[in-house]
Amino acid sequence: MKSKILLVLTLSLGLSATLCAADDSGKTNQKTHTYTNEDVWAAYEGFNSTLLDSNKYIYKTNSSYPSAVDRGNGAAAIWCQPIYWDMAMNAYKLAKAQKNKEKTAYYKTLSEKIFAGNKAQYCHFNFDDNNENTGWFIYDDIQWWTITLARAYQLFGNDEYLKLSEASFKRVWYGSEKVGDTGSYDKENGGMFWQWQPIRNPNPNKPGDGKMACINFPTVVAALTLFNNVPKNRKESTDARPDYQTKAQYLAKGKEIYEWGVENLLDKATGKIADSRHGNGNPAWKAHVYNQATFIGASVLLYKATGEKRYLDNAILGADYTVNVMSAEHNLLPFEGGIEQGIYTAIFAEYIAMLVYDCGQTQYIPFLKHTIECGWANRDKTRNVCGGEYHKKLPVGAEIDSYSASGIPALMLLFPARK
Repeated sequence: MKSKILLVLTLSLGLSATLCAADDSGKTNQKTHTYTNEDVWAAYEGFNSTLLDSNKYIYKTNSSYPSAVDRGNGAAAIWCQPIYWDMAMNAYKLAKAQKNKEKTAYYKTLSEKIFAGNKAQYCHFNFDDNNENTGWFIYDDIQWWTITLARAYQLFGNDEYLKLSEASFKRVWYGSEKVGDTGSYDKENGGMFWQWQPIRNPNPNKPGDGKMACINFPTVVAALTLFNNVPKNRKESTDARPDYQTKAQYLAKGKEIYEWGVENLLDKATGKIADSRHGNGNPAWKAHVYNQATFIGASVLLYKATGEKRYLDNAILGADYTVNVMSAEHNLLPFEGGIEQGIYTAIFAEYIAMLVYDCGQTQYIPFLKHTIECGWANRDKTRNVCGGEYHKKLPVGAEIDSYSASGIPALMLLFPARK
């Protein structure tokens, strides 16, 4: 009798291990086991226990580091830290929705600690400090923080978050008198430049310099998130570099940059987003999941602000390309193995959730849950940590970077189990 029981257990374990393995065509089997809400919390806690520096409350580059010292010594990239803060806030919202008071209080405190840890690490959010180790030196690095700080204000009502969010938006749009750059916005030809030059070159951006999707669409998201949160009765500032914008100004800036992005970075037939464009040259048609994501998010936010259906149509177009084309090889969100690129799924999770929940586009849920199920089935079960290649098992104890490990828990927090 014992041998039969062992045989059944062995077969069951073998089946669960192969459910998300790729077949001869490269696609994964969609008949996977469902995950539970206990799995959601286990995945997020596994991520934190493995990759959060619990003394500093910032995230480590990978699991081999005992602590997150700075950019070159174990601290995850400055622009990825706000994505991890988004995850903590999503955990808080999920715990609150589940009416779990203990978890709600715990994740609110965690969110506060993550903010305080990042503030201490990154020059107290002095956006004029362009130290390349713990400071600010690329426009999109700052704009990711603009977005998450505005979201944090919307969720918790802490005035400091809104003040910092508007200060970071100002820094990106207008530049810094202290640093000497002229800002990301190209007032002559439109769009947003990716980097400022004075770190090594005192000259401002030139017309042929790069305008990447990763600054243009996040700028739209930042502007529209601030539009949703600033007071209605503000008077327009007369300063050349105003500390704040009115609701109308944030909306206008978001619309302007979005239209530049649509004309210069979007393949209107397919929904593919180019990585960048330099001057009047051809766009660099390398699609990345996070650029698809912020295009979706920018489109959703403009649709909600204006009611114009073309924005929703664009969001669906971008999502369809991501799911049907970019994810076709394994029927899973794709993985890019370069530095920091594992974070792309976590960013996509945030914006596809907006399309699903705010716009009723539930057709993406089966695909997203299949990705979750495969990634979770192939986790390192000793640590409850997932890898970035969701069709492959993560070996027990293997070194794993926080970028790649974030994707599945980020998706789970936004697409939890029914029970």
